[in-house]
Amino acid sequence: MPPEFEPLDWTPARLPERAPIAGTSIRLEPVDPAHHGRHLFTASHKEDGAGEMLFRYLPYGPFMGFDDFKTWLDERAASTDPLFFAVVDAETGTPEGMASYMRMAPEHGVIEIGHIWFSPSLQRTRKATEAIYQMSRHAFDELGYRRLEWKCDALNDASRRAAERFGFTFEGVFRQHLVVKGRNRDTAWFSILDGEWPIVRTAFEAWLAPENFEPGGGQRRSLEVVRAAIRAEGVAGSE
Repeated sequence: MPPEFEPLDWTPARLPERAPIAGTSIRLEPVDPAHHGRHLFTASHKEDGAGEMLFRYLPYGPFMGFDDFKTWLDERAASTDPLFFAVVDAETGTPEGMASYMRMAPEHGVIEIGHIWFSPSLQRTRKATEAIYQMSRHAFDELGYRRLEWKCDALNDASRRAAERFGFTFEGVFRQHLVVKGRNRDTAWFSILDGEWPIVRTAFEAWLAPENFEPGGGQRRSLEVVRAAIRAEGVAGSE
């Protein structure tokens, strides 16, 4: 029998629960409009034009006011797929963004991280990277998924760069995939497979370690450099 037709020695994954995921600098808390709503609205709309930029490539937002945002958040909180989390600063307890698990197929071992938006104060920070690491770690190490996906508007260069920085592999573009806010959307697809996860996880953990940061908070080595070094060490060690 060809290897590709041999049965997998694999147990189907589990669905994520509506429960917090604890990290060091952040916590991922199931969205609670009463608890998170006002802070999330302020974080995403407090600067002129901030909402337009944050939600440019998402199918919703920006919002006309808090009541409009609260109605939308109530609907998100009731959803199980996508399952939405607030990204909460562990030190201050302040929600600074959102992300979700979505398009879950535990019988196939496939899950996606999506609906990601981070406030300006959270973007390009150690906390933002830890949020993605914790969601990835939970999906692979605790829920047992084989494939973690990341998709974004093909025009969203920032999201595409972030996916590759985090260790996702670009798989291609689905042309005319969706109609979003009245315009065509081509969708860029990325993934991490379970066989790739050990190197990606080790790189995340090495990058997030306190010794990788200067006293002023600047990184000593980028995540891409750390991951490349770990991969090279693995290849050298196998020779």
